[in-house]
Amino acid sequence: MSPAGHVHPAAAIGFQAGAERYERGRPSYPAEAIAAFVSALAIEGGTELLELGAGTGKFTALLVTTGAHVTAVEPIAAMRAVLERNVPSARVLEGTAESIPVADRSVDAVAVAQAFHWFDAGQALVEIHRVLRTRGRLGLIWNVRDESAAWSRRLTAIYDRLSGVENPRYKHRAWQPAFQRSDAFTPLEYRSFPYVHDATREAFLDRVLSVSYVASAPPDVRDEVTREVTELLETEPELAGQDTIAMPYTTDVYWCERR
Repeated sequence: MSPAGHVHPAAAIGFQAGAERYERGRPSYPAEAIAAFVSALAIEGGTELLELGAGTGKFTALLVTTGAHVTAVEPIAAMRAVLERNVPSARVLEGTAESIPVADRSVDAVAVAQAFHWFDAGQALVEIHRVLRTRGRLGLIWNVRDESAAWSRRLTAIYDRLSGVENPRYKHRAWQPAFQRSDAFTPLEYRSFPYVHDATREAFLDRVLSVSYVASAPPDVRDEVTREVTELLETEPELAGQDTIAMPYTTDVYWCERR
């Protein structure tokens, strides 16, 4: 997202076009990471909890089970439509992390899943500080693909060539210096958890095609990615003939407190 709160073009086009693929292909989160997240943010029944960049509600659905009062903010209409369908108990608002549509000091905690790397980090932190109550907490969580297997590195090479020079993916961690420069929050704390997501071959392909810069590519380019991924599934020894693909991830959890 830009400093003005506009959505990054790759996200705006890709996630608008690929919301249903995103929902089908993206993994959930391991129970240990969810428990650590909930504990770190002191989330419990009655907590006023805000989620930014909520997408299709993959993480929102887990947050509402805590009994918290969840407000989910998502800028992209197609994603909000899936979110509202999947998590009807959440309050869903249109908005961005750089211009949050809630009042000053109105929430106890802010959650961000798979999204903070899209934000203008400095402006988002100013807004998050504004809406959090004193000693309110901010938590970030990502599922990051484990690329130790040769097939996983080959998969990355297939679609990374579409990302261009402005690749905002999490693994670049360009968002971290904003926390280091800010005196509005305590230093980030961190834990990580191994996670294996079992995906059907169809969900595996949906996972690839839901990547923003793949989903926003021209149809012929997406067709070529589909062909290459299908070939990978048929030729890689660990994948060929498998009805279910074990996709390894590391789930990273970060948190801090409002000063």
